[in-house]
Amino acid sequence: MQRAVIAATGLYTPPHAISNEELVDTFNTYVATFNAEHAAAIAAGEVQALLPSSPEFVQKASGIKSRFVMNKSGILDPTLMRPVLPERPNEELSVLAEMAVAAARQAIEAWGKPVSELGAVLCACSNMQRAYPAMAVEIQHALGIEGFGFDMNVACSSATFGLKTAADFIASGSVKAVLMVNPEVCSAHLNFRDRDSHFIFGDVATAVIVEAADQAGPGGWDILGTRLRTVFSSNIRNNFGFLNNTAPEGIGKPDKLFVQQGRKVFKDVVPMVADMIVDHATELGLDRAALRRMWLHQANINMNELIGRRVLGREPTPEENVVVIDTYANTSSAGSIIAFHLRQDDLVAGDTGLICSFGAGYSAGTVFVRKR
Repeated sequence: MQRAVIAATGLYTPPHAISNEELVDTFNTYVATFNAEHAAAIAAGEVQALLPSSPEFVQKASGIKSRFVMNKSGILDPTLMRPVLPERPNEELSVLAEMAVAAARQAIEAWGKPVSELGAVLCACSNMQRAYPAMAVEIQHALGIEGFGFDMNVACSSATFGLKTAADFIASGSVKAVLMVNPEVCSAHLNFRDRDSHFIFGDVATAVIVEAADQAGPGGWDILGTRLRTVFSSNIRNNFGFLNNTAPEGIGKPDKLFVQQGRKVFKDVVPMVADMIVDHATELGLDRAALRRMWLHQANINMNELIGRRVLGREPTPEENVVVIDTYANTSSAGSIIAFHLRQDDLVAGDTGLICSFGAGYSAGTVFVRKR
């Protein structure tokens, strides 16, 4: 069976950043306006007053200090509070594809080989811009790649599911190299009027090239093993879809955007993921306490710290448990890949690490790698 190698990665960071202070100022302006407009109903007990937020609350709850977005003005407009991304004509490259192509070109340049050696494109992310044609096929066309492409959606775990799919294609001999991209415009499905979640997400795109070990050049990472798991839960949910996005009674409903029961998610997901990592490491004969680096999904710093402690059996160092959520926020499927892309160059041949995701579904994926 042919081994798979992570040969190169790429990252596209949007041009606009929003600090906690900016985001909270907009939210609190909205809260003050709402409470003033509904003062009588609030006094009568018919409407519940909204509570303001603070930058300190946001950082303590999540570890987030800022986030990158594709559109800043619309999000920071208290009368709008959503990104303004005009629809493009069919003849023009779509927003999601444009982001993915930028990340992919960086990965391809780092790879140093022609696109003719890529046999497949996987677009793995939480929210596709459209139902069809597949985003992956548009990205494939824009890059001039032959072969085939298709979309995958396993929420925040889409990238690790994509890595396993790519590794399986390599193992089966279907293709010799795969481009896997994770474009995320998470700001477009976030409810910026919800105090408990308005600060969570940011936008980004990542790319990974996976190729067969027998043709890989020096460097890169051997994929030692992959494991996936899903358990149904509605504690993280987004009900927007083609069956309800045109129904008048559904427009503007909070559940057509991102919703979650945060405390339940924390309680359910942390032990599930930690146990999965430990079991998978044991199966592969790896010493989990000797992992040089963990590139975990960047959902919440408190989740990552607890998972890190459970896996290593001690307090991880910042070098062992990478954190990028402070500047990128939660970028869904792309989070662990951002961490991997930015924090791998200092490791040496033989070092072992873990790319791990977890999120809605529930879904979780583990990809153990070793520096070549």
